[in-house]
Amino acid sequence: METLAAGIEWQLRVDLAAACRLVALHGWDDLIFTHLSVRIPGPEHHFLINPYDLMFEEMTASALVRIDMHGNAVGATAAMVNPAGFTIHSALHMAREDAHAVIHLHTRCGQAVSAMRDGLLPLTQTAMIAAHDLAYHAYEGIATNHDERARLAADLADRHSMLLRNHGTLSVGASIGAAFLRIYLLERACEAQVAALSAGREHLLDPAPGIAELVRDQSPAPAMEALAARLAWPALRRKLDRHNPGYAV
Repeated sequence: METLAAGIEWQLRVDLAAACRLVALHGWDDLIFTHLSVRIPGPEHHFLINPYDLMFEEMTASALVRIDMHGNAVGATAAMVNPAGFTIHSALHMAREDAHAVIHLHTRCGQAVSAMRDGLLPLTQTAMIAAHDLAYHAYEGIATNHDERARLAADLADRHSMLLRNHGTLSVGASIGAAFLRIYLLERACEAQVAALSAGREHLLDPAPGIAELVRDQSPAPAMEALAARLAWPALRRKLDRHNPGYAV
């Protein structure tokens, strides 16, 4: 059983290190200041998170830090963990059984849309796919107050993506691949919105009545999980192996 558990943890480490490098490959990293995590199966409710001192492009499976729900490192490590990362990620891992993976970013366009009064607008197909599964959380300052965890979890509720107001983007998934696909769609939607708004809101074409609801029905959460597991995540791993191998050590 210990060998099996160790094998599962190692695969999660490899996938999370891959996700970190893919974040860098897509230009979504923010020096060392954003965070990705994945929960390790078992009654301990431990999770893996990126150390505070590594760039995303240099992340490796063995460098990831295992911590408990109190923010304490499990096992010998000298690595630091971002305190805000612990607050945000532990809140969602604790509240949602299906939130095995959590990705949080501070991209330029994600931050821009998070600061827009109307939030994410249904201007593109990608936005309509993301918007029906999107929650919002008001900015409360740098997330070092553990009392904020309850409000983060309540605001996310049963949705899988979130705009952290005046802050950035976030996604959760039953797998690292699913969380990555969701954050990809949200980020692409934010990029398109920022670009489209350069023409002025009065010049933009809104979808016909009922179209956003149709797209909602065409892109349910289980379908997104399956699409990520079977197609998108394996393809992303192959791309990473071509462009930045060496993460699985």
